[in-house]
Amino acid sequence: MWDETTLNLLIQGVGESLYMTLVSTFFAYIIGLPLGILLVTSAKEGIRPRPWLFKTLDVIVNLTRSIPFLILLVAIIPFTRLVTGTMIGPTATIVPLTLSAAPFVARLVESSIKEVDVGVIEAAQSMGASNMQIIWKVMLPEAKPSLIVGCAIATTTILGYSAMAGFTGGGGLGTIATNFGFYRYQYDVMLVTVVLLVLIVQVLQGILMKLAGLSNKK
Repeated sequence: MWDETTLNLLIQGVGESLYMTLVSTFFAYIIGLPLGILLVTSAKEGIRPRPWLFKTLDVIVNLTRSIPFLILLVAIIPFTRLVTGTMIGPTATIVPLTLSAAPFVARLVESSIKEVDVGVIEAAQSMGASNMQIIWKVMLPEAKPSLIVGCAIATTTILGYSAMAGFTGGGGLGTIATNFGFYRYQYDVMLVTVVLLVLIVQVLQGILMKLAGLSNKK
């Protein structure tokens, strides 16, 4: 049962899970970071209040966050096939992972930036800093430790989503757990995949939390 083929399959599964998680996290932040910044700056107490923009983005984020990942995964299959040319495998799974995680990331970014001391922002405004300067030189640097902690949360959440995609042939450890544990009743293999997922979570979270601690100037 535990032959070289199974071991190679587990190694490949770890690689695919990391690939899906890291790439999806990157693209989720490409979308979610500016979205989170807009939520903060356009709010009533933001540096550039735009009630209509805030309400629109707030509704969009709330609606997209409320869609369960597995439902989203199936619902956007035509879009996934259009983007990647396939509907199964690690690369295809990145599309729904990104779309599912982006609004979650936006909320994490919004929460982190809101923790920045208002006095620091007001001081920058009194010195004549533009809105873009306040965002890039005050808000984001001051919120860096919290943003990195949020990234740790987002990364481990996305890893969990990637495992769920195993039920639809998404690849990675989730697919191995499904194929061996669910369909073949090889629960020892499934248990190993669970242990590997836990280890990956611990390593990723440990690295990011260490970075958060190093970036904390307080």
